[in-house]
Amino acid sequence: IARTQSDSFASWLLDSAKIVVKKYPDMKMDFFDGQNDNEKIRTHMENAITNKYDAILLHPNDPEAQVAPAHEALDAGLTVVAVNTIVNSKRVPMVDANPYEQGAVNERYAAKIVPKNAKAVVLLGPAGNRHSLERHESWKKEFFAVRPDVKILDTQIGNWNKEEGMKLMEDWIQAYGDDIGMIVSMNDNMVLGALEAYKGSNKKLPLAFGVDGTADAGLAIKDGTLVSTSLQSAYDLAQLSVEMVHDFVTKKKTKPELVIVPNPLYTKENVEGLLKIHRDRGLIK
Repeated sequence: IARTQSDSFASWLLDSAKIVVKKYPDMKMDFFDGQNDNEKIRTHMENAITNKYDAILLHPNDPEAQVAPAHEALDAGLTVVAVNTIVNSKRVPMVDANPYEQGAVNERYAAKIVPKNAKAVVLLGPAGNRHSLERHESWKKEFFAVRPDVKILDTQIGNWNKEEGMKLMEDWIQAYGDDIGMIVSMNDNMVLGALEAYKGSNKKLPLAFGVDGTADAGLAIKDGTLVSTSLQSAYDLAQLSVEMVHDFVTKKKTKPELVIVPNPLYTKENVEGLLKIHRDRGLIK
């Protein structure tokens, strides 16, 4: 049950899970789109119980809203594994990344290269989302506290969405023009949308920073439009979470745990490593 299919990272995660499942001859996966809607996700989880599925691999939309349906599924005897976003329950095993560090590796790099007295705009994920909140908190502590000369012009929610990132950036260009020297984004999708707003204009591109390490972000780093991204590997998340589902269904594991994937930084100096990851899996040529 996927949080959504309307953003590139969620699609990357689902596509990766479909590939990993094929490695297990005793597993078959059906897919349901949550459409960023907690009620739709709840309905999908209830239907999984009714239709006697063995397990739910859940890409949560909301850490709190998915607790009750997850518990209902567990009580009905299903395995539930959360991936990429935690569920606020000690009963649910999870595979995730460390969102604070995902931001921090970017910020420590940015603190060294952003010009003095730069002005920034900030793009946030959905309200209340743990990954957005912790990445934003790390930007506050690891960058803006270290570089008090850098001022924030505006902060807005872009909901992980490329189109929303582009629309917000269009408004900011109208309001602030060339004063914008830096785009801080909590994911790649929004910052790539923001950079799209500059196409065809005579405005100088700001320094731009993302998170996720998507194929498009890697290409943007290579062509010089994006400065850096930290990898949140959907391949690793899919591999570990599908394996976890299998281990719990087959009783190889019985105790819930949280597994964390690494978050290396990619810049122009090492972006070929990121592009190779995606090339090896056929996402780019």
